[in-house]
Amino acid sequence: MIPWNLLTFDEALRASWAADTCSPDDLARAEWQPDNPAWGHCDITALVVNDVFGGDLMVGRVHCGGEQHGFHWWNRLPSGAELDLTREQFQDGQSVTAARVVKRPPGPPPRRREEYLLLRERVTKRLGHLPGPAV
Repeated sequence: MIPWNLLTFDEALRASWAADTCSPDDLARAEWQPDNPAWGHCDITALVVNDVFGGDLMVGRVHCGGEQHGFHWWNRLPSGAELDLTREQFQDGQSVTAARVVKRPPGPPPRRREEYLLLRERVTKRLGHLPGPAV
């Protein structure tokens, strides 16, 4: 196995995001576009990062224009550093509030199972075996 670092891991995730891995809830708000590839990928990206690096899953409420527009997920690594690989998806003045730690569900998430498995598969093809949950 060829060693990789956080930059190569991030590049593999970004190259693996697509319309077919975007959250259906976010697709209902706006179409997925290659110029904003992180759109609708925070939850399953945070899960794949958690698979590999451990730590905590973080979730917060997304607000725009005074209204809540869903939730945003990211990671707190075991070192305590917070890592948000999808933050740039917010290009229209959204803010994220009420951050909290959530318990990792066992295995793939029921609501986004197919997208999570597809994202993991694409990242694995680029990097080789990934540790952690899946299946």
